[in-house]
Amino acid sequence: MVLKRTPLYDTHVSLGARMVPFAGWEMPVQYTGVKEEHLAVRSSCGLFDVSHMGEIEVSGDRAIDFVQLLITNDIERVSDGQCQYALLCRDSGGVVDDLIVYRFNIDRYLFVVNASNAGKVLGWMKEVQAREDFPDVGIEDQGGQYAQLALQGPAAIEILRPLLDIDPAEIGHFRFHMGLISDNIEAVVSRTGYTGADGFEIYLAPEDAETAWKAIMEAGSGHNLRPAGLGARDTLRLEMGYPLYGHELGEEITPIEAGLGKYVRFTKDFIGRDVLERQAREGAGRTLVGIRMLEPGVPRQGYEIHAGGKKTGEVTSGTVSPSLHVGIAMGFVAPETSRPGAEVSIVIRGRAAKAEITTLPFYRK
Repeated sequence: MVLKRTPLYDTHVSLGARMVPFAGWEMPVQYTGVKEEHLAVRSSCGLFDVSHMGEIEVSGDRAIDFVQLLITNDIERVSDGQCQYALLCRDSGGVVDDLIVYRFNIDRYLFVVNASNAGKVLGWMKEVQAREDFPDVGIEDQGGQYAQLALQGPAAIEILRPLLDIDPAEIGHFRFHMGLISDNIEAVVSRTGYTGADGFEIYLAPEDAETAWKAIMEAGSGHNLRPAGLGARDTLRLEMGYPLYGHELGEEITPIEAGLGKYVRFTKDFIGRDVLERQAREGAGRTLVGIRMLEPGVPRQGYEIHAGGKKTGEVTSGTVSPSLHVGIAMGFVAPETSRPGAEVSIVIRGRAAKAEITTLPFYRK
């Protein structure tokens, strides 16, 4: 399969990035090193190319009703110019994707979806459109119309301030601004991210990506701004306990099992509601937990989690935390093992290494 390339491919190569296949794209996994890039985001700032993400616009007179039926969250709780984290579920309650919905106005929404799921989400939307009789709602794949940069870290406001046509501090969390960056580049700038740090995600035309990248890097030269790859993005999200599709989320995993009940609004109807409501009421058969190693060892996806000498679950994501210098993981366990402080072990290369269940996030500012 021929891998896609973002508009910044040549820029990454010139910076010495190690390029790897990811969700059908050739993406930078690291530049100088995952740990260094991770710690830069925690202490100063990192700039990520996330142009592989998918974008789908939903529009029309009944767009809000269609969006409400699709997502677990409630888009009526936010105003124009705000965005919202939500999940798309099958009738079974399993997750099609987790995403951010941008509300431009009551008739226009932008879904930003995971790269690996963009085609599937588009197909699911069209299936629901036909099944539920929404012929006048427009559904348009706009993935080719956007490049996306993520500026993440405590210095993000100061770096962006000389480049944006308003003070970036005025953009509230999960709000966005449509304006100009670097003098004349049209962009959507949102106060969002996937790292747990303050920061912004910037959507702009692909042909403007290189100019914007260079302008941001130059503005950040006095703030220890580093280019950052997908490796650091993964360790940063894991420290925060954020789920990654294909690990903590999937077609066989519900939002309730994944601990995302706060993004499920039973005050409205949505696809999968009956199943999720029953799980919320009666309890799910497994629970996503955080795990902190008490002995040396790196927990990895697929490693068994044991309690009382018996298997109780499996690790879904794991690493050694660059910020905390200890092995951390997430995984699904039986409900009786999910209490914070409960002792468990992770089977690493045939050896049971001691660990404990802990609350999320692992990293707190």
